[in-house]
Amino acid sequence: MQPILNATVYIVDDDASVREALAWMLRTRRLLSEAFDSAEAFERLCETPGSGPGMQPACLLLDVRMPGMSGLALFDRLISRGLIEALPVIFLTGHADVPTAVDTVKRGAFDFCEKPFSDNALVDRVEQALAQSARVLATRSEKARLQTRLTELTERERDVMRLVVEGLPNKLIADQLDISVRTVEVHRARVFDKMEVKSAVELANLLRNI
Repeated sequence: MQPILNATVYIVDDDASVREALAWMLRTRRLLSEAFDSAEAFERLCETPGSGPGMQPACLLLDVRMPGMSGLALFDRLISRGLIEALPVIFLTGHADVPTAVDTVKRGAFDFCEKPFSDNALVDRVEQALAQSARVLATRSEKARLQTRLTELTERERDVMRLVVEGLPNKLIADQLDISVRTVEVHRARVFDKMEVKSAVELANLLRNI
């Protein structure tokens, strides 16, 4: 799998040797990482405007048990912030934590890896998590672009677009809006141009993605 551009793997573990081993393992696959020794330290990054998770493809390797805020508590906070879709979480667990980790997967965690874990298997899952993050961010970006295009439509263009999407021919649209067929044709062309589509079917499919 090709490395995801500008992707970061965040490592949150209170054990320095684990952080260093994970960072080294990721480097062997040309993956960038950033390590934190506590859940609190990572949460501060999440609170920094304009940076951190949610801006670029990323995933989180998160230890379950740590002094202070636990990995599970941090996971709950990430859920409340709406971050775990764009920031897939892979829990690193001890044997006793496995039932808890299974529950977190049901609540949206990407996966869990029991210690000691297989290096190759873990990095494979990291790469899959980064690919998911990239897809989510790309979808959000496209939706944002679509919303921007919609704001550029005039009120009359919106009226015409709605009826075009419903499948009405120009004559019926003109009758409903009490305008000429020629005016409908002009507005229709402008809608297609602003929305960057070439047909009513393409326009309808585009709007379903909002």
